[in-house]
This record gives sequence, structure tokens and C-alpha cells, in this order.
Amino acid sequence: MLRDFSLEDIRNIGIIAHIDAGKTTVTERILYYTGRTYKIGEVHEGTAVMDWMEQERQRGITITAAATTCYWREHRINIIDTPGHVDFTAEVERSLRVLDGGVVVFDAVAGVEAQSETVWRQANKYKVPRICFINKMDRIGANFSRTLSMIENRLQATPLPIQIPLGTEDTYEGIIDIIENKAWRFDTDPESEPEEIDVPEPEKARCAELRQALITKLAEHDDSIMIAYLEGDELEAYELKQALRRVTLDNKGVPVICGSALKNMGIQPLLDAIVDYLPSPLDIPPVIAVETKTGNEVTRPASDEAPFSALAFKVVTDPFVGRLVYFRVYSGRVKVGAHVFNPTRNRQERIGRLLLMHANHRENVDVADAGAIVATLGLKNTFTGDTLCETHKAALLESIRFPEPVISVAIEPKTRADQDRMGESLQKLTEEDPTFKVTYNDDTGQTIVSGMGELHLEVIVSRLISEFKVGVKVGRPRVAYKETITIPVQIEGRFVRQTGGHGQYGHVNLELEPLERGHGFQFVDAVKAGNIPKQYIPPVEIGIKEAMETGVLAGYPVVDVKATLRDGSYHEVDSSELAFKMAGSMALREGAMKAKPILLEPIMKLEVVAPEQFLGDIIGDLNSKRGHIGKVNIQGEMYMIHCLIPLAESFGYATRLRSLTQGRATHSLEFHRYEELPAKISDQIIEKAVGRRYG
Repeated sequence: MLRDFSLEDIRNIGIIAHIDAGKTTVTERILYYTGRTYKIGEVHEGTAVMDWMEQERQRGITITAAATTCYWREHRINIIDTPGHVDFTAEVERSLRVLDGGVVVFDAVAGVEAQSETVWRQANKYKVPRICFINKMDRIGANFSRTLSMIENRLQATPLPIQIPLGTEDTYEGIIDIIENKAWRFDTDPESEPEEIDVPEPEKARCAELRQALITKLAEHDDSIMIAYLEGDELEAYELKQALRRVTLDNKGVPVICGSALKNMGIQPLLDAIVDYLPSPLDIPPVIAVETKTGNEVTRPASDEAPFSALAFKVVTDPFVGRLVYFRVYSGRVKVGAHVFNPTRNRQERIGRLLLMHANHRENVDVADAGAIVATLGLKNTFTGDTLCETHKAALLESIRFPEPVISVAIEPKTRADQDRMGESLQKLTEEDPTFKVTYNDDTGQTIVSGMGELHLEVIVSRLISEFKVGVKVGRPRVAYKETITIPVQIEGRFVRQTGGHGQYGHVNLELEPLERGHGFQFVDAVKAGNIPKQYIPPVEIGIKEAMETGVLAGYPVVDVKATLRDGSYHEVDSSELAFKMAGSMALREGAMKAKPILLEPIMKLEVVAPEQFLGDIIGDLNSKRGHIGKVNIQGEMYMIHCLIPLAESFGYATRLRSLTQGRATHSLEFHRYEELPAKISDQIIEKAVGRRYG
């Protein structure tokens, strides 16, 4: 496929918003009106084209970012419909990294919601120009003006309304375009064309006032409008549109339009706004890369003639075609069968088929040009965030950073056959999702899977069962407690067995002392010459270490102990390495019982960022979870709480925090150190462990 659209006629955009603002419904209408689909899919009926995964259709939410291509006014628009739920924030992150522009959808009733703030911050991070679509104008409680002020106050943005609603709630019937000074009435029948009407008499004064306000705001950010404004010139619609485009591309303001996607109102003007105000690949500054040989920074302009460079932003295991890698071409072009270089992994790769994606449907193409978003088959060693480029002009693009997982559960296979499939399936899922991590806990013998929230892990488990056909059981992970001693003790370990022939004889005198937290295990040989032959001393250390693997209180590993071998005795005939190993093991177990053993628990370092109004609730909740509040810092309008909290109390905290703060707080959690467990909880754990052992 040779280029059928010039670069200035391409728009790479994402539809982003809070959950349930209507992103997927907007995308479905865009596909219908651009002729990409002949039938409108509905999220609530489970027929949305972009929500193609079984889990998405069951839950009525978007889980994975889906890509598609459509055409409007001689322009090619590549669209990525992203999830709104905070658990799938990585999908938004990676989409915004490779997109040029964004359409932020707001619910006219709810206004700016929690996840709207998160996606807005993500778009700010990548400097993505965007337009706002205030959806659901037909619903009771819809308020266009309030949503505008929320965009200004909560998002610290400059909204530039270029439309106002014609009617509201149940009387909503269309839009008034304040740039063109026209009104459009929509019919709920998707087949009917919008009807152009005169601006109603009662709205004319308001329309003129808003147009003047728009010109004033544009004049603050655009010199040509400023000159015309000061000279009192009458501005034409096309001049305002050009200025609005410049201001949008500079991220100094956001055009705001409105409609009701479900009722098929306002979609055509939205498509016009995408073409008029959002950037083409040429409007974006040339991407910066680092040459792998020299370490120098180079630019890669959006041109077919420039050296090929692309960023892989998504890996999907497709049940029909296999491993698909989505990538954005920033410069140059690549053909089917071409050999490319992956400087991130230092590997050569061969491009198999090139596919233009339409949700989970595929269209084969021969060439991917600059500005294209395509998927390919055949890349075995390319992962999310990797660069693809020419071998002789290797340059590394900036990768994508993802947040760390915050919640974990333990999973185990139901059968032996499931065990083999589970490992392979989990590997595929970690390749697809950079915020999904798998670890094996040697202490508890569990496979622990970690993700961004309970819904995230629920979807992963659901996919394991339905898509990968793996039977798994899910449980709450056991906390990896440890044991240690608190006082020094002298102890004797004697292993004597008399059988027919040679017996077994090993005798040691040990001194056990507690060490500081985190110092592990130390072994000191302080035996007077000859009392224990040298070859029997390493087995004593091995015996002690083996005994430390299962402690004396509840079977957890013993840590932070210094063992000094002071003395002992041996038998010329009956002593052996095994006998001294057993003597060391017995001494440790007996000594640990006498050295006032305690249980230790992992303590996590927790940071919570939240608005001031929720501060009291969060601190009260943390205190009830045995949290130790450190300091509270102010970050702009947000407050950061530093806290130490036991791991056992942190399970499910992501969900708890969301419910406490209406989803407006974020948090991060990392391991800090082990500390002594309170006696009451320690007794409960020991009781359970003894019950397991003897029950």
C-alpha cells in the first residue's frame, strides 16, 4: 500500500475519559458516520465493535485499548479507544505515548470525575493537544456551564467553548456553533442529516457574548488575533478556526463541544473538530532519539524519506493469528518482509504481515508509512516500549514508563496439566500487560500475581480460564512472616545413634545471638584446635541453615541470627558429616526455643496523594490498620501522606482508598523492613500454624 493520504491529512487520536462517560459509544458513532460500520454497536447490548473481548462485553466496560482507522473529509483518522477504569491506566499511558491528539469525553451530569483528572495528567505529561466533548447533554441534570468551570478549576485548563447546547436535558435538540454563528438540529434517527437552522432569537445575545469572550481568550494566546482585536477588525470564521488550531496545538487552550452520542447528536461536528483542531504528524515536533553508537541525540522528522523509526506500544496474543505487536511509525517507512533492528534488546527482527487494525478485525497492507499505527506478526523479541529502526542508523526512542502493581493474590493450578499451561499463559499475559507481574514466593510456595487493582486481577483470572483454558484457584496470599530470637543463649547439640556396626556421633556447643534487622545469618568458627576436626565444621553450618528454614513458632524462616561454634567433641570411629549436621540443626532448634523467639512481619512504605477534604478519613483509616503516619506534605492542591503500614493490613487497600475518596486519591506501596509482630496477632498466627500442623 503506497501512501493514499498526505501526512497533513492524517490524525492519530485517542478517546480518553473517566469510566462510563461514553468513550466507546462516541467511537461507535464515529465509525458509523464515517462509513466504517453499517450498524451502530451498543455497549449496553454487548454489541460494541471496539469492546470485542468477552470480558468487556460481559462487564460493559473497556478493558483493552482498541485501534481502528476511519475516513472523514478526505482525512484518515487513526483512533484508539482507551479504558476509563483506573485499574487499566497502563492502556491509557501507552496509547497517549504514541498518539498526536486526544478527545476527552466528559459526562454533562457528573462533569470532571476522578479518572478524568488522571487521564488529563497523563495527557499533560506527553503534551498531547486535545479537544473536549461534553457528552450526555440530553440527560436530566446535564449542565454545560458547570462542566466548563470544572474543566477550568479542577484540571487547571483553559476551556474554549466553540459550541453551546440548543436546549438542555429532555429539550436538548442540537448545537449552536458560535464561530459560524449557525445552529444545527439533530434527529435521533442516525440516518437523518443534521438540519441547519437560524440561531433562535433568545440565544442570539448569548451567542454574540460568548463569541466575543472566545476572541478575547484567543487574543491572550495568539498574536494575529491580538492585533485584529486591538485594531477592532471583524474576524471571519476561518481566521478564528486557524487561531484556535494554533492555540490547541500549543496546548494553551482546549476547544469544547457538546452532544449526546447515544442519541446520535453532535458526532459530525466532533469529526469536523478532530480534522480542524487536532494535530497531524507534521504538527508534532520531530521525535528525539539517542544514537546507540555515539549516545548523541538525533531527531527523526515525520517524513517517509527519513530513517525508519517506530515504537512498539502494545503486545497482544491473538487466538487466531498469534503474537501481534502494535507500533507507531514516527519516521521513514517499512515494508512487509523487511529486516529491522530492535536497539532496546539488541536483536534483529523481521516484519511479517502488516495489519491495519479495526478492533479485532485485520486488513493486510504492504507498507507502513510515517504517521501510521499498525500491527505486525513475526516479531518474537519485541516488547512494549521497544524501538524498531534501521540497522545502520540505530537510534533509541524514549520508552514508556508504567506504574508499579499495587495488589497481589495467590493462584494455583487445579491439575498437573493446568500447571504446565499456567506458566506459559502467565508469560503471555505479562508480555501483553506491563502492569501485570508474576512472582514465585519461595517462603510460602505460592505463585503470586500482582496488578493495578482487584478488577484488573479478576479480569486476568477470567482470561486465564476462558481464553487460555487454564483451571486455577485464587486465594489471598499468605504474608511471608519471619522468626527471630531476642536474647543470646548457650546451647548444646548432641546427636548420638548406636546401630549395628558404626554409630553416629556429633556434639557441638553453640552460642546464638540476635542481630540487627536485615543482617541475615552469620556463622563464626571459634573452636579450639582439634576439639572438632575441620571437615566437620561446614556440615554444622549447613545443619544450622537447614533448621533456620522452618522456625520453632509457626514454621516461618528464622532470620537475623549469629551462631558461634564454641566447642564440641567427636568420636574417632562414629563421627561423620551427617552426625555434625544433625547436631547443628538440633542445637539451633533447641536454642531458638530458649532465646525468646518472636514473629516478624513485613512493613510497607505507603504514600497517599489525596485532596484535603479526604485527609481526615484517610488518616483515621490508616490508624485503624496499625499504620504509623509520618509526615504530610502539600503538593499544589493535593496532600501527600507518608505512612508505614503492615503488609497484612494493606491487602485490598487500593479498593478501600477509592471508596474513601470517590476515586480521587492515588497511592504507591513498597517494602520497607521487617518489624516485630504485636503479641496478640502473633498468638493468633502461632495458634493457626499449630492447628495446621497437628489438625
